[in-house]
Amino acid sequence: MTTFPVKMVAAGLILAAPLYATGTLAQQTMESQMPQATISISADGEATLVPDMATVSMAVVSEADAADAALSENSAAMKKVMAALKEAGIADKDMQTDNFSINPRYKQIKTDDGMTNEINGYQVRNGLNVKVRNLSNLGAVLDQSIKLGVNSGGGISFSNSDPSGAENEARKEAVSNAIAKAETLAEAAGVKLGDVLSITENSSMPQPVMFRAEAMMVKSDGGAPVAAGENTYSVTVNMTFAIEQ
Repeated sequence: MTTFPVKMVAAGLILAAPLYATGTLAQQTMESQMPQATISISADGEATLVPDMATVSMAVVSEADAADAALSENSAAMKKVMAALKEAGIADKDMQTDNFSINPRYKQIKTDDGMTNEINGYQVRNGLNVKVRNLSNLGAVLDQSIKLGVNSGGGISFSNSDPSGAENEARKEAVSNAIAKAETLAEAAGVKLGDVLSITENSSMPQPVMFRAEAMMVKSDGGAPVAAGENTYSVTVNMTFAIEQ
């Protein structure tokens, strides 16, 4: 007679166990579906590099009453310019024709019906982009080109033959700044920073800066004085960190 209640208690315990296990599993499932807490940061990094090459945009513009006369005059001047550039050490691969055009000139003529436009000659423009890899020759190249017929253009952009070193330094600085910002935010929020979940990069073209005394001054044997200054390479990184639970 005394064994019956014991069996009932045991049965109750056996029935309760699956209910407890089911509740624990449901809680674990809900926790696994909750979004992970993260910190997202954007940070910049920069590095400067003294240019070692320049690209010069120049052009010969000629005008004449007839199109063939303007073209002949223009071609003769440009041939002299290109020959002088080759003598100065500019390779064929570093000279590229750009924006060649032949356009009529117009003048206004008064007629019985009013005013009308009439062709009054032609203008020929032959542009040339020149890459100067030896910056010590840049001033002399500009001076000689103008003497031989270049009468338009003159835009100069400085660049680097291998900017990878500066770009890598900018990347390192950007990542270091991002980690420092994330750690500051985590500390302020009273949480602990976890692993890096993602990282992306945005790079920008070098931006010229004002010439500084310590920057390299282009040494020229003659011609226009030119200051190379520095190129600034910028990188922006976007990083996402986990927050340890």
